[in-house]
Amino acid sequence: MYLKAREPVVLNFNAFMSFNPDPKSEYNDQLIRATNMTVSAIRFMKTFRAGYLEPEVFHLNPEKSDTEIFKKIIRFVPSSVSWFGAYMVNAYPLDMSQYFRLFNSTRIPKLDRDELYTDEKAKHLLVLRNGNFYVFDVLDRDGNMLEPSEIQAHLKYILSDNSPAPAFPLGYLTSENRDTWALLRKNLLENGNEEALQKVDSAMFCLSLDDFAIKDFVHLSHTMLHGDAANRWYDKSFNLIITKDGTAGINFEHSWGDGVAVLRFQNEVFKDSTKTPAISPQSQPASVDSSRAVQKLDFKLNDALKAGITKAKQKFDATVESLSLNLIQFQEGGKELLKQKKVSPDAVAQLAFQMAFLRQYDQTVATYESCSTAAFKHGRTETIRPASVYTKKCSEAFVKELSKHSTEELQNLIVECSKYHGRLTKEAAMGQGFDRHLFSLRYLALSKGLALPDFYQDQAYARLNHNIISTSTLVSPAVQLGGFGPVVSDGFGVGYQVQDDWIGCNVSSYPARNGKEFLQCIYKSLEDIFNVLKGKKIGS
Repeated sequence: MYLKAREPVVLNFNAFMSFNPDPKSEYNDQLIRATNMTVSAIRFMKTFRAGYLEPEVFHLNPEKSDTEIFKKIIRFVPSSVSWFGAYMVNAYPLDMSQYFRLFNSTRIPKLDRDELYTDEKAKHLLVLRNGNFYVFDVLDRDGNMLEPSEIQAHLKYILSDNSPAPAFPLGYLTSENRDTWALLRKNLLENGNEEALQKVDSAMFCLSLDDFAIKDFVHLSHTMLHGDAANRWYDKSFNLIITKDGTAGINFEHSWGDGVAVLRFQNEVFKDSTKTPAISPQSQPASVDSSRAVQKLDFKLNDALKAGITKAKQKFDATVESLSLNLIQFQEGGKELLKQKKVSPDAVAQLAFQMAFLRQYDQTVATYESCSTAAFKHGRTETIRPASVYTKKCSEAFVKELSKHSTEELQNLIVECSKYHGRLTKEAAMGQGFDRHLFSLRYLALSKGLALPDFYQDQAYARLNHNIISTSTLVSPAVQLGGFGPVVSDGFGVGYQVQDDWIGCNVSSYPARNGKEFLQCIYKSLEDIFNVLKGKKIGS
């Protein structure tokens, strides 16, 4: 599905998650944080490749299974039966097959269908700054990591390089339509850039160093979701972006994996770089010759490539110009209060989105919520369909018929929505959703040259897959906020998190929709829901 899509990856597929600042403010210096996070990322990669990374497990009963004793016992049980021991205490190991694509991986543009490329032998890091490309080895010939002080020295060298920005920044090509980019890449290869492109594609990951500080959360979202394409390589499995003031985030390409794998990586990198940082503000860079160790990549561009980059930049700038990002933090309650009231926090957030859209546009539309199916081998995602007869009934009661319902009736409607949403979530997580099933049948029919059944030509099927409200949630101590672009031109992209005592929403939209107003309606909906759950009477 991802690899055959021809739309640009940026804004259409790539998502972002930004890190919380380092709790020790003096460590939020660009060079210090870039060094510490790079070292922690390499530590994570080495731990994973050595087979020592703790498995990802879903604990239904953490008191029994998420304990040191259980981990010690299960470690010595043969793998052929260890799953049964975990099953007995309601612990479910999750699929981790996506993880190997985190490193040394790139999505390669090809006509009709892209390819994923991974080269685990490569030992270098790709660093982008001011639109210039630099590479240097972070592992020695035996696969051991360089001393952190050496990595610091090389990054310092790059940060102090005052080479001008290239007149034709290559990064823009990765923001193009995939077929257009595939043809331009072919031209690049034929024009003597094979070695330089190989360095980019095989690099461990892309570290993007931006030369400005973050002004506010909206600026942060724009920077991490798209930024300046000159200083990104959107095809890499991920770009680790660090700005002048040490604000850090990850922009990741979506075909190779999902948020679950990226989140595990972010959690580990944040924990390791803040708890056991490789260098401190007092650390001195190693006395090494960085001018020899660091290679600046030069690309040979003919007129067709220059024209291609110019056109890509124009398209990218116009798209970004039309994108709005807006945020709110609802501070009047969160997960704790909702659990006390015995309703699902996720169900309440989704109900608020339905209520908000009804209030703003007086209708119910196709809504998408992503759910991980990592409980299955090679599991990716399934769709939860949050817009239901229950949310419609509840939303209409709050928005249109408030005077007809008592507080108790409204509470019951919220509880009904919560129960049904819980059922949908469980079905999706256990592979009982319908979206992926229908997608697979359609794919099989097309691949065998069969005529598509009438069902797929139905207008209702087209409307169901035109997801005007697309949503995704991830909560983590490492993540400050996350977001993604709308999946349709008249849609909203809603990244949200329900924390213990607050709820955050990050909404993206194009001119066809008013994201600011939608957020105001979400805020009003959350306010009403929380007041009703607290037993207060609300006014329209």
